[in-house]
Formats: sequence, C-alpha cells, structure tokens
Amino acid sequence: MRKVLVLIIIVLAVSLIAFRFSEIQSIVETLKSANLRYFPIALALQFIWFFGLATAFRSLYRIMGIEENIPHLASLAVSANFINVVAPTGGIGGMAVFVDDADKRGHPHGRVVAVTALYVFLDYLSFLIVLAAGFVVLLRRNIINSGEITAALILILLVAVVGWLILTGIRSPEKFGRVLGNIFRGANSLLRPILRRDYLHEDQAYLFAAEVADGLAVIRIKHKGLVRPMFFLIVNRLIQMGILAFCFLSFDVLFTLGTLVAGYAIGYLFLIVSPTPSGIGIVEGGLPLALTSLHVPFEQGLIVTLAYRAVTFWLPLALGAVAFRLAHRGKPNQGSDKSRDPENKNQ
Repeated sequence: MRKVLVLIIIVLAVSLIAFRFSEIQSIVETLKSANLRYFPIALALQFIWFFGLATAFRSLYRIMGIEENIPHLASLAVSANFINVVAPTGGIGGMAVFVDDADKRGHPHGRVVAVTALYVFLDYLSFLIVLAAGFVVLLRRNIINSGEITAALILILLVAVVGWLILTGIRSPEKFGRVLGNIFRGANSLLRPILRRDYLHEDQAYLFAAEVADGLAVIRIKHKGLVRPMFFLIVNRLIQMGILAFCFLSFDVLFTLGTLVAGYAIGYLFLIVSPTPSGIGIVEGGLPLALTSLHVPFEQGLIVTLAYRAVTFWLPLALGAVAFRLAHRGKPNQGSDKSRDPENKNQ
C-alpha cells in the first residue's frame, strides 16, 4: 500500500504544479465552457472497450481450445489490470491472475500463460500501428524530439523481448522453464504482502513450460486465428481515441484528427515506458505538454488529460479492485491448495 500512497502523492504533486496561480483563471474558463453531455459517451465507449478486450481474450482462448464467456474474461482482465498497478511486476502479476483462475476452473495452466503472452505481444503490435501514424503527424509538423524517439525504441525493445519469450517457449521448453521459474519467484515476492500466500508455485515452472510450448505449437497450425484478436485490439485502439475525442468535446477544446492521433500515441507511449505503473503521474504531467506542442493550450490539455485518465485508468482500476475482491472473497487458499494437489498438476 505504501507504493500506492507514493503514486497518489506523485499525482497530487503534478496537479499542484499544473494548477499554478497564473493558470487558474484559464482553467476556470475552460471548466465554465464544459459541455458535459459528451462525457457520458466517453464512459459508454470505455465499457465497449471492456467488451472488445474480453472478446480479444476469448478469441485467444479458443485458439488454445479453451471456452470461456465474455463477462468472466472481462472480470479477469480488469482484475489483472488492478494487480499490475498495485503490485507492479511488468505485467507478470496480471498473468498470475489468469493462471490462478485457470487453476480454479481446470484449464491447462500453460495454455493460459500462452494466451497472456500472445495478448501482450499483439497489444504492443496494435499500438505500434497507431504509433507509426502518430509519428507521421509529428514529423509533418516537425515537432518530434529525442524523448519520443527514445520511448519508441524502448517499446520496440519490449516487443522484441516478448517475441523472444514466445519463440523460446516454442523452441526450448527447458530454457523457458528456467525463465518461468525466475518470473514466478519475482511475482510471488511482490504479491505475497498483498495476498499473504504464494500466488504461483515455482516447482511447476517446467510443467508450465511444457504446456506453454504445447499451446504455442498450436499457433503454427492456427496462426490465421490471430487475425481476429488483432482486429479487436486495433478496434480498441480506435475506441480509446474516440474516448479522447469526446473528452476534448466535453470541454469545448478544439482539435484536429492529427492532434487526436498524435496525442493518443504519445500519451499511451508514456504509459508503456513509464517507470510508474500505468504511467501514474507521468501521463498526467507529460500528455498536457505533448498536447501543447500540438497547439492545444496547456490548461485545456491538462483538463482533457485528467478527464481521459479518469475514464481510461481510474474507472478500470476501481472496477478491477471490486472484481479482484469478489473473485477471492472467501477463497483465500483455493488456488494454492489445488496447485499443491498432485492430481491437479496435469490439468
């Protein structure tokens, strides 16, 4: 919880800096001109985004021969997002949520791990498409800088690392088992203060590796099936840009299509490469400055950013906390007990 408090302090500090006395009047004027009938549309689009996310996961589950319903997958996705924020593990904590659910529902653990790895890889690829369009806008306006280039290179490196892990799972289950063992060990150390138990069992790493390799081997045959989840992830990118557009409209802030695409691309890039989980404090401070370079007044860009983050970050985080709590209410040891049962190891 101390990490969460630190992050809240960062957000408050950024807000304090942003609300300098000389800018209060401009912010008040922007708020006075607000047309909040557009804001519920932004909220509605966020729930449609949840549906698209769950549909993408269901497509990946089906490739692995697993059937799950959309409401359950949506609940898992927001729970994983919550864990990734309160216990930052580079996405590994979120993966643990899916693995624990697989343990409870009798799904092959390794295939679910394969689903989460493929999701991360495809999600990054879908964003790279948007980022390319954003960079075209920045280049045409001659406002690209070394910071954005460096962040893009970091993202490309992340994509390469995830791709390497997937290829390692296909080619060398033994090596992948060692990698998973290290990942499980790190995830447990970070999640133990919250759950007061080990969430994953290191002794199952090699078993998981074999199952992951089995799951990824399916891709060799059903690689065309990846088109469907990729489509939903790209649509979700467009939905998020739609949310940003309605946040602009909610406060009567003028924008162009180029501003929208480049602003979204830079904001999400900050989110991915940020040292804080989900870009807390970094996005709130950096996106308004990026919008300023795109000819949006800073005060207006700040309000749009805070509204956009309320819809796309704080709302999912709150729903994720509720979903995670409901999923583990009254079942503190179910996942670990089943994992210890030898009869469940081959599920």
